[in-house]
Amino acid sequence: MLSTSEIKRGTTIDLDGQLLKIMEFDHQKIGRGSAQVKITFRNLRTGSITTNTFQAGSKFQDVRLEREVMQFLYRDGDNFHFMNTETYEQPTLTEEQIGDIHYYIHPNETVEILTYNSEPIDIEIPPAVILIIEVTEPGIKGNTATGATKPAKTDTGLTITVPLFINVGDKVKVDTRTGQYVERAN
Repeated sequence: MLSTSEIKRGTTIDLDGQLLKIMEFDHQKIGRGSAQVKITFRNLRTGSITTNTFQAGSKFQDVRLEREVMQFLYRDGDNFHFMNTETYEQPTLTEEQIGDIHYYIHPNETVEILTYNSEPIDIEIPPAVILIIEVTEPGIKGNTATGATKPAKTDTGLTITVPLFINVGDKVKVDTRTGQYVERAN
């Protein structure tokens, strides 16, 4: 059991039979009343996001998830197919389960699939990935004064804001938690 003082981002709990991942939380102490904790969850089976408020000290059932390293094979409509490179099992996750993570993975890359009772329910990726710029306006010499930016589309379909000196074909490092440009990559 976890109390509200022990929770952190990324923790998975079982609340009323639903597997929920904690996305954000905020401890609120207002006046004389007891403290409350506002928690934003993502349902790992449906992908829906909800926000609930609990009294400080509330207890939650902790869930242990197994991690399996798998290779991303391909996308087929709303389904994403992976393969365990040791057992050759091929689980499928839906776009609702993956969310925006599909913007950060390429075919044949390895990722960590989180399973609960052998059911694949979530995916973990590194905090930053390297993507290739496919579409952007060309940078014009002299326009690089102070922090000017432009939109760019990556090879995975993600649209990000990049500095003017980034061109088509450049590799960039992108933060997977915020979806923002970090730096040019080699």
